[in-house]
Amino acid sequence: MQAIRVHQFGGPEVLQLEDAVALKPAPDEVLIEVKAAGVNPVDTYIRSGQYSIKPFLPYTPGMDAAGTIKAVGLKITRLRPGNRVYTIGSRSGAYAQEMLCAESQVFPLPWNVSFAQGACVGIPYAAAYRAFVQKAKVKAKQTILIHGASGGVGIAAVQLAKHLKCVVLATASSEKGRALVVQQGAAFAFDHSKPGYLDEIMKATNNRGVDVVMEMRADVNLGRDLTMLAPGGCVVVVGSRGEVTINPRDLMSREAIVMAMIILNAPPEDIREIHRALGQGLANNSLKPIIAQEFPLKDAPEAHRRIMDVSLGAAGKIVLIP
Repeated sequence: MQAIRVHQFGGPEVLQLEDAVALKPAPDEVLIEVKAAGVNPVDTYIRSGQYSIKPFLPYTPGMDAAGTIKAVGLKITRLRPGNRVYTIGSRSGAYAQEMLCAESQVFPLPWNVSFAQGACVGIPYAAAYRAFVQKAKVKAKQTILIHGASGGVGIAAVQLAKHLKCVVLATASSEKGRALVVQQGAAFAFDHSKPGYLDEIMKATNNRGVDVVMEMRADVNLGRDLTMLAPGGCVVVVGSRGEVTINPRDLMSREAIVMAMIILNAPPEDIREIHRALGQGLANNSLKPIIAQEFPLKDAPEAHRRIMDVSLGAAGKIVLIP
C-alpha cells in the first residue's frame, strides 16, 4: 500500500509518496479502497503547519475521498464491504491507496456519481450547505453573491443556491471560471480582479444590494462585502488567509450580520442532515461536482501548488488518483 506521508511541516515538497503498512480496521472503523482523493485548501494549511490543529508527525493528508469499502470492523452495522462511498474526514488520511474512517465519516455514493466526483463532495458541498441552509437560512428568490465561485466550494455553492431557487451572482478571476459558474446556474459572473466590479454587482441588483454573501477570502473582500449588503443581509465567511479591517458602520447602517463557519466544527446531527440532503441532490443530479484536474498520487506536491496559485484561476476541484 502506498500513501503520501509528511514528516515535517513545510512547503509542497514535504509531501512524499512512500510504501506504508497495510491497514486493518479496528472494531469501530471502516477500511476503504481509495479510488480518488479530493484536494482542499485546508490540506495545504495543515501541511504548512499554519492551521490551528496540527496532526502528529508523520501523517497522511486528506479528508475527502471516494472508493469502495474493503472491510469493516465488528461494531459497524450500517456499511458493508463492496459499498460505494464518499468520505468527509479520515482517521488515517485520504492521500493513499487505502484509508481508515469512523462510520460517521462515511456516506453512500450514488451510482450516477463517479469516484472522482465523489472525492469532490465531502468538504466543499458540506460547507456550501452549512453556510446557506444551516447558517444563513437562505430563502427562495433571495439574491446570493458567491465571492470566488469557480473553485470546489464555489461551484458547490452555485449549484446549491440555484437548487434553492435563489438569484445567484458570482465572481471569478478567469474567463474560463466565469463561463463555468454561469453554466452551473449563476445569473451573472463578475471579474473580481477588475476595477469597478463592485459597481457592476450593485447595478445588477438595481442598487438594492445582495441578501447573502458567501466569502472565500475574507482577508481580501470582507470590508467590500459589507458595502454590498441589502438591509438585513449577512456575510458567511468560509475562508480567510489573514486579517482584515472593516468599518462597523457598514454593518450598523444595514443592521447586517457577519457569521463564520468551519465545517469540521459542525455537530453530528448537523452533519447527518447535511449528507442526507447532499445524497438526494447527487442522486437527482441537481448537485454535480465539477473536476478541474486529476493528478496521480505521486504528484500531490504539484496539486498543492496548483490549488493555491491564484494567478491560474480555479475551474472546479482538483483530485488525486491513487
